[in-house]
Amino acid sequence: MNFKAKTILHKGTPRIAVYFEKNAALIARIKTFEDACWSASNKYWHLPDTEANRLHFKLPLAHTLVPNAEGMASIETFKRYLLSKRYSPNTINTYSDALKSFLTFCNTKAIKDISNEDVICYNNDYILKNNFSSSYQNQIVNSIKLFFKIVKDSQIEIDKIHRPKREKVLPNVLSKEEIKAILEAPKNLKHKAMLSMIYSCGLRRSELLNLKPNDIDSKRNVVIIRQSKGKKDRITPLSPKILELLRNYYKEYSPKTYLFEGQKKNTQYSARSLEEILKKSIKLVTINKPVTLHWLRHSYATHLLESGTDLRYIQELLGHNSSKTTEIYTHVSTKNIQQIKSPFDDL
Repeated sequence: MNFKAKTILHKGTPRIAVYFEKNAALIARIKTFEDACWSASNKYWHLPDTEANRLHFKLPLAHTLVPNAEGMASIETFKRYLLSKRYSPNTINTYSDALKSFLTFCNTKAIKDISNEDVICYNNDYILKNNFSSSYQNQIVNSIKLFFKIVKDSQIEIDKIHRPKREKVLPNVLSKEEIKAILEAPKNLKHKAMLSMIYSCGLRRSELLNLKPNDIDSKRNVVIIRQSKGKKDRITPLSPKILELLRNYYKEYSPKTYLFEGQKKNTQYSARSLEEILKKSIKLVTINKPVTLHWLRHSYATHLLESGTDLRYIQELLGHNSSKTTEIYTHVSTKNIQQIKSPFDDL
């Protein structure tokens, strides 16, 4: 593989960036790596910063990169525990990598001797020193707490492990005019239907790609979203306009296994191709913002709130566990703010 690789911080998380000229064979190979992602803004593929990936791309190993033998065995036990609890493969990988990072830091100690003070030292001497994000630190805390629940002989007091203070970042929201322009930009019927479904139902990218034809219930006018984040099913309203668009799409493409299939029948449409559709649509309407697919979901929620929909219903439609997650949209809604008259107008 003709490539260049280096360790990076991607959105505050340690990753390995891989650069190479666009090539179908190389793209196919990089996709075989666990959790390989393409960054359209940075123009590189990035992978988890693990020992195996460093070795594969011939990157130097840090001297504290590997937990001790007891730590490695404990990680495997932890994986089996998460598997028995039916955690998703992605969550198991995320938690295992997070635990490995912590046990690597503590690799001179036996598991039973690790204390809350070690967690504080890890946060100060590793997380903060390397400028890792609070969300990455929170992943580590989740993993540590869950791991030490199954450790019988431990000095760790789980309830006293503190979480980082989270940054209060507002969701990015587009106006209805901007949304309309983006959704009308694609000439391809499938592309138009995919983007329209994300906005009209407030879907996550994975939720759209996992939809099956039978998940569209035209008689009840709902979309059934199965086993999404948190392994939950939920339903969202199906608007008459989107139903008409889907019927036209169905007549032309006749999908079988997935509602939106790739070039080969019965295969799921690729996440990267979906992102490219949005990217091209943004260029066509000359919106100079770093719009992502998740902005469409944020915009759906905010527009619902501005039209008077109760926050509790929006929480259900989005599939949020906590109402606090949904409440963030009250901070970006302009419904009440626009009614406030600035004292500047009276000068």
